Amino acid sequence: MNIEEQRCGLVAVVGAPNAGKSTLVNALVGQKVAIVSPKAQTTRARLMGIAIEGDAQLLLVDTPGIFDPARRLDRAMVAAAWEGSEGADLIALVVDGKGGLGPKVRSVVEGLKHRREKKLLILNKVDIADKPRLLGHAATLNDLAEFDDTYFVSATTGDGVAELKAALAGKMPASPWHFPEDQVSDATDRMLAAEITREQLYHQLHAELPYATAIETEQYKEREDGSVEIYQQILVGRESQRAIVLGKGGTRIKQIGANARAELIKLLGVQVHLYLHVKVRPGWEDDRSLYREIGLDWVE
Repeated sequence: MNIEEQRCGLVAVVGAPNAGKSTLVNALVGQKVAIVSPKAQTTRARLMGIAIEGDAQLLLVDTPGIFDPARRLDRAMVAAAWEGSEGADLIALVVDGKGGLGPKVRSVVEGLKHRREKKLLILNKVDIADKPRLLGHAATLNDLAEFDDTYFVSATTGDGVAELKAALAGKMPASPWHFPEDQVSDATDRMLAAEITREQLYHQLHAELPYATAIETEQYKEREDGSVEIYQQILVGRESQRAIVLGKGGTRIKQIGANARAELIKLLGVQVHLYLHVKVRPGWEDDRSLYREIGLDWVE
């Protein structure tokens, strides 16, 4: 392809927690680049998925869900979400089409209302949503803010995703591609490894515990045989939380490690040796260096 024919642009994917933003980014890229779980606020840092559609390269910024922040970590996540939309060529608001238009959704719309960027409304989860409800949501949200277009998709089943991807590509400005054609994310393998382990914490632990944990990659190195050796700490704030992560006789952490390792092998395409241990670090949310590790800015 002639470089003069290329188009490339930044698409900020924003919304309230649990709208399905990460699942949609993965669907648009065509493979997993962002972790997903049924729990809200799974995404913590800005992560870019890179998708190709014809002559266009889409730089999809998957942002944390925007909500009313209470803790320092929450404030950093919300700041990351809004910063992820700065300078975007297009802002895509993803809304759970099955849910209601509660305060969290309306707060995000209010924050977007006066933005100058092109804005798309994407109503997600159409496979499980009531059609009259979807149309009502679309009408209400378009009254609250001026969206250039509205799309109805299911990120899980793929319904409407191809049409959305083509529409996004058509809105990208003329520009050389920013990344090689085969690159699907700007995240380092080290960062992806930590995210995959954190995803397993969300899948296997219940209630609020996943939000009280963080993953710190201590070592990430390639062996001579091409395999990868990864050492990670699962940080918790209290000894009682450590016991929950470990499980009886260490069964829980073994399962977390086994599942994360299997996912990493698929993602990296090489054998993976994953070593996990749990460390009690009271007040880890106030550790500046850890924020850098997980891709967040320090927020006072």
